[in-house]
Amino acid sequence: MAQQHTTSLRLRLRYRFDNLVAGGTAPLVGWLAVACLAVVVPASAVLVWADRAAPTTLSGRLTAVWVSVGQTLKVGGAVGSPLYVLASVTLALVALLFVSTLVSLITTGINQRIMSLRRGHSTVLEAGHTVVLGWSDQIFPVVAELVAANANQRRSAIAVLAPKDKVDMEDEIATGLGGTGVRTGLGGTGVRTGPGGTGAPPGTRTWTGATRIICRSGPTTDPTVLARVSPQTSKAVLVLPPDGDSGDAHVVKTLLALDAALPRPREAVVVAAVRDARNHLTARLAAGPGGHVLCADEIIARLLVQTARQPGLSLVYQELLDFEGDEFYTAPAQGLAGRTFGDALLAFTTSSVVGLLHADGRVALNPDTDARIGADDRIILISEDDDTAVQEPAGPWVDEGAIVTARPRSRYAERLLLLGWNRRAPLVVEQLDEFVSPGTTLDVVALGDGAARRTAAEVAAARTRLEVAFHSGDITDPDVLAKLDVPSYDSVIVIGETDGEGTAPAAAPPDADPPALAAQARSGTDDRTLVTLLHLRAIGEAAGCELPLTTEMSDDGNRLLAPARAGADFIVSGRLISLLMTQISESGHLADVFEELFRAEGSEFYLRPVADYVRTDREVAFATVVESARRRRECAVGYRLRDRTATAPAYGVRLNPDKRQRVRFGEHDWVVVLAES
Repeated sequence: MAQQHTTSLRLRLRYRFDNLVAGGTAPLVGWLAVACLAVVVPASAVLVWADRAAPTTLSGRLTAVWVSVGQTLKVGGAVGSPLYVLASVTLALVALLFVSTLVSLITTGINQRIMSLRRGHSTVLEAGHTVVLGWSDQIFPVVAELVAANANQRRSAIAVLAPKDKVDMEDEIATGLGGTGVRTGLGGTGVRTGPGGTGAPPGTRTWTGATRIICRSGPTTDPTVLARVSPQTSKAVLVLPPDGDSGDAHVVKTLLALDAALPRPREAVVVAAVRDARNHLTARLAAGPGGHVLCADEIIARLLVQTARQPGLSLVYQELLDFEGDEFYTAPAQGLAGRTFGDALLAFTTSSVVGLLHADGRVALNPDTDARIGADDRIILISEDDDTAVQEPAGPWVDEGAIVTARPRSRYAERLLLLGWNRRAPLVVEQLDEFVSPGTTLDVVALGDGAARRTAAEVAAARTRLEVAFHSGDITDPDVLAKLDVPSYDSVIVIGETDGEGTAPAAAPPDADPPALAAQARSGTDDRTLVTLLHLRAIGEAAGCELPLTTEMSDDGNRLLAPARAGADFIVSGRLISLLMTQISESGHLADVFEELFRAEGSEFYLRPVADYVRTDREVAFATVVESARRRRECAVGYRLRDRTATAPAYGVRLNPDKRQRVRFGEHDWVVVLAES
């Protein structure tokens, strides 16, 4: 009972205090003054009466108590006539009120400023920086690649604007960069890109000044809010598609807001991405002239098809698209003006020439070797960096005796297998029809409903070379896979089955977060893919062969869990689009280069037997391979060694080797060429 009484009293006192605070400033000041006097006056009296030097008379001691109280409360404690004391106390109270008000105003202003900065509402005053609009899983590879691209710059900045708390964004970016040293603060997050930048926990002060990541909070669809990241002074603006079904619509609205915020003509490169091909044209119209909009579905479908027909090609694109190895650059023609494109192929020893950027902005990949180079044209090449594209003739290292004539290879009808069905599947079938020989068959196995069957039937009816057959079945069921005789197919493509196209979606709670639901859906899609790969590996081991497998995944983290051979072909959709966006943001003309690479017409990358180009019984300089490819109207840019296909991290792929480098190729090695099909 005593405990209950004590608790009840505490609650009553707390309740009365809450009412006092809620009553306003005046009662609170009054009660504070009373409480202060109740402590100060008795304490001052005790001090005076305990002081041996205190006056002996009562009036003297009361005067000493008043002086002590006045000095403690900063009201002077003056003695004299009543009028003098009243005036002194009044002046002291006025001074105290003024100082207190001034301190309160300064404190409130500083707190408001700090809160504004922490909320990410201040304006970024930068020039030549990169702006990233939106938030999704793609933010992490985008930021990582931009940091890598700016590694050779003394000062650079990335400004991120998203409808998300600023501090949360900084923490997630610091964590997502995987152990990179970071300094977080009101101005931004510093990323250490030099030696020793790894291993430090998030928040560690390891600032080098190379790249600063500045986060701002707010809706990306409001033109006035866009001013917080200063897009008008930036060198590039990247618009990321948010997770969820409405992501493409959000990208379109952001592009419209950006069009309202940026005057034309724009100096900044604007790059955006949409997922659904049906929204591609709308987004391009919203981006306006000079804007670049990538369609994830179309690009992924094209790369899936190209990789399925050219095993190992995904490794080539991964090397070209990230900023850690060799990438596409342009160099001035200089002494090559008036000469032919064939002459340019051997004009750079440490760079691989692949095309021309004409003065009018047109891109020509692998043009005719007799094409003349204009004085204002630029050479498109693959190089380690923009400052390594230096002209140095490689002709002296060509060994004419090692060049061979390619053996004739006839095209034949293939048997292809597509496991899974999603929104991109019709595009995959359409792309396959453009590449394969007549009579090629495609068996589609998916747990699709009636709508999927009707879509597959419509797609099959429109094909001219490809014969498509749809089979209903669960691709995660080992019995279904066992009946397919998977090893008999020339190529196997596994794509993710999303909810509504395979498994039934689970009921979502009414307060569920759309991005969280989208992440859960991607995880479920990859989970089914991982199970399918596990069964396919068992089938390959039982048959004693290596299945020609190309897999689509959503999350790069799940790719590391995939039960597949080292160096297998994986197309990670989110990372692929992120890499493309960052490449184009650094150089706008690369949008046309990638558009040329990813379409059926024109030139694409191929891995072809090296024995069709040079002799394999001797060491040859790579310049000899380039010359042999030139005579076939192709651009040789690298090779892949068969005995290293399982060795990380390159898995046998070597792009842009020094043309003086001598290599002894094997009969089953490949040369990477840019050529027409």
